[in-house]
Amino acid sequence: MSDSTAEILIIDDDPFFQRILSDAFWENGYTVHIASDGMEGVRLYQDRQPEVVISDLVMPRMGGVSTCLEIARIAGEKQPVIILLTSMFQEAPHEHAVPEMGARFHIPKSTPPLDVVILVEQLIARNRGQTASL
Repeated sequence: MSDSTAEILIIDDDPFFQRILSDAFWENGYTVHIASDGMEGVRLYQDRQPEVVISDLVMPRMGGVSTCLEIARIAGEKQPVIILLTSMFQEAPHEHAVPEMGARFHIPKSTPPLDVVILVEQLIARNRGQTASL
């Protein structure tokens, strides 16, 4: 289903959620890195520079908004797909024209893991298409 060269960084302080989401990506051929808070997530992003960052909104030490903003700053011109995943909003997954709270893509935590994988695959394809056309 996926391009196995894609790396995903999941930043979430909930071990259960880390596991169900990472399992869904692993089962679909992705390389997955996991961080338990924003500070660890930023370090992992610097080390691995994954194509996709999925961050929880509410975490200890460094919240999701600060984490997403810092990763976007570090990334510079080569922006990853940054997704904010949270239980604080329940509407359907959506995109903002300009990043809001540090991420252009917002997905509720209630979204089934396989649906998150499918959305991410579409965003990767689109992101690679935009990068190739520059």
